[in-house]
Amino acid sequence: MVSGNAAPPWIVKYAWLVRRAAAGRKGVTGVFPQIGAAVPTTPWEMITHASVMIKFVLILLVVLSLVSWMVMALKWRELRGVTVAGRGFNHDFERASGLEEVDLIVRRSPASPFTRIFNRAINFFAEMKPGALREVASSPLSGSQVEALRLILDSETSDERERLAHYIPWLAVIGSVSPLIGLLGTVLGVIDAFVGIATQGSGNIGAVAPGVAEALIATAAALAVAIPAVFGYNIFASRVNRLETQLENFGSELIAMMVREGRI
Repeated sequence: MVSGNAAPPWIVKYAWLVRRAAAGRKGVTGVFPQIGAAVPTTPWEMITHASVMIKFVLILLVVLSLVSWMVMALKWRELRGVTVAGRGFNHDFERASGLEEVDLIVRRSPASPFTRIFNRAINFFAEMKPGALREVASSPLSGSQVEALRLILDSETSDERERLAHYIPWLAVIGSVSPLIGLLGTVLGVIDAFVGIATQGSGNIGAVAPGVAEALIATAAALAVAIPAVFGYNIFASRVNRLETQLENFGSELIAMMVREGRI
């Protein structure tokens, strides 16, 4: 028989369970803040209510995205300038009557990979035959000297390619690493969903949705970073390869001009 002032045992037990569940939710919200809080209704609210680890993943992806877009902007400007300068130089080079005229074209042209290759070849040629640029050489270069000249041109072409391709590999790195970082955020979001199920004691949509939303946001952010980076890497790598081919052809045409004039 329960007295008038004492609560029934089942009420006491129910109140204890409620206090325990509330304490459990309070301890979890520090790591998973969406549990026990208002349900987010917009993507921005999902980000602001996300866990600390998800926010760290998203910030890292934003940094990688800024780096990739900065690299693409700089390389687009640089390669565009080299392409325009090279087109103008090749146009004048094809119409030059001799090596002396090409030397005048190089002097009035802006610095570019083509002018640097020409200057490197002329400097080597002048070392082998002093004064030969002003006058046709009395004796041509030997076979070993011509081969050395070809090696000099190949080396200078490789150096120019390395200079043009600088920072482009960063796009490949970002394009390959970003999906893995997004996968980490996806896994953390799924873990968050299971924690919500365990905390609320049921698998309803209110317990699962916040964690799943975090996982999808991390995946979408990773793809938004990786796709432009991969596109940029392929485009710029192709342009660098075309420029390298043009430089190699220019070196061959330069040697052919020297042969026609009897300088080698």
